[in-house]
This record gives sequence, C-alpha cells and structure tokens, in this order.
Amino acid sequence: MEKADSCRRAAVEAVADVEPPRLYEYIESVLDRASMVPAALTLESAAAMSPEDYVFEDQDGRHCAGESETDRDRTQISEYDSERIVTHAAGVQLIYEGLRLTRSLAHDEPWTVADDDADEGDLAILAADILVARGFYLLARTDAAGKAVRTVQSFGRDQTRRAELEPETASAVGPDGADSAPDSLDANLEHDVLELAVRAGAVAVDETPSPQLLAVATDLADAAGTSFPPVTECLTDLEAKVREQSLEDSTTDRATSATDP
Repeated sequence: MEKADSCRRAAVEAVADVEPPRLYEYIESVLDRASMVPAALTLESAAAMSPEDYVFEDQDGRHCAGESETDRDRTQISEYDSERIVTHAAGVQLIYEGLRLTRSLAHDEPWTVADDDADEGDLAILAADILVARGFYLLARTDAAGKAVRTVQSFGRDQTRRAELEPETASAVGPDGADSAPDSLDANLEHDVLELAVRAGAVAVDETPSPQLLAVATDLADAAGTSFPPVTECLTDLEAKVREQSLEDSTTDRATSATDP
C-alpha cells in the first residue's frame, strides 16, 4: 500500500499549481478516488526488469519491495532512481485518469441536461485535459513517451468508432444486457494503459519489458474490463504475478546463456 500512496502523492504534486482552487480540488478528488493499479504495475515492472534486485524506498524512506527481512540484503537503488520510477508511475496514472474521465463524459454528456450539471461538466473536461497533459509532462523525454502518445491516439479512434457503433448496436444487446462491441472498444483503454505501465516501469531502469511481463498486463486488463479494482484488492496478486514472470525470464535467460556457443 505504501507504493500506491507514494504514487498518489507524486500525482497530486504534479498538479499542485493548478488554479483556480475549485479546479484543483476537483482534480485532487479524482486522484483520491483513483485505483492505483496502473501506477502499482509500473513500480512492479521496474522491480522485475531491474538488472539487479533492489529495495524500493518511498518518499518517507520506507522499504516497499519484497516481503521478508532478506530484502535488506538486496542492492538499494539510489534516491534519484526511486524518484524517477515513482515519477513514471505517476505519469501513467495521470494519463489514465484523464482519459477515463473523458470517456465517462463522452458516454454521459452533462451538457444536455441542467445548467448545474453543465458547469460540473465544464470543470470535468478541464480536469481531464490537465491530467493527461501533466501525465505527458512526467513521461516526456523517456522511451515510454511514444507509447503514451499512441495510447491517446488509440483512445480517440476507439471513442469515435464507439459513437458510430452505438446506433447500430442499440437493439443488439448480449445476454448480460450490454452491447459487446462498444464495451470492447472501451476496454482497449485499460489494455493500452497497463502496457504503458509495463513499458514506463521498464524504461525507468533502462530496460525493455519482456513478452512475459507484457502478458501479465494483458491478463490484468482482461480481468479488469473497464474499471480497475482498488489497488489493495489486487496488489498482492499483482506482485506475485510480476515476480513469477521475472523468475521465468531469469530462468529463460540462464538457459539461453548455457546453450550459447
């Protein structure tokens, strides 16, 4: 949980200068309610892809990686590296929250109802733009920036396509009462964001994510659909899956090295 709290604080700090106060408070409330799964996966991916095991320390100096006392013997990464990893994680989270908020507004436009709702919608769309922009700022000049751009571009195409499909699928609902094609397009955001999280975590330690780690992101996104659970509900499972893939990657690398001429 310390990991998620560190990322949440970093995300809030990234928007600390937003004005007027009402807009800042709105953005802060969005981040307070956010599931930190994308940020947590970024941290776990950095841990998995690091050339050496390390102890991640949050901003208060607490050890956040591993579960046993033996982790004290791991190589401790520098304060700069820890800050860089948290910054990448906060950037991923900000982009996701901004796009998620945009998606919500696109599905249920507040400007077609009462004036009070329209005012709230104006605030929300400004907040969404700021969240995405600040997320891009935190990931700028990193090897994850390209994936961040593609995530936003893909989101825009999906939402345009969804708007075109809705009239066609209005009467074609599945057994669960949901029209599957628009829902599938919506869920692309979660897939893209978790892939971005893996890539952002890997590049924070100057590595390229393994196919196995990217597969973890895909599995998590498939299970989540269009809404991530609270990070406390899945963090232990997330850590276990990432570590399992990390061990598998290490075993594969050793086997490959042993058979190399």
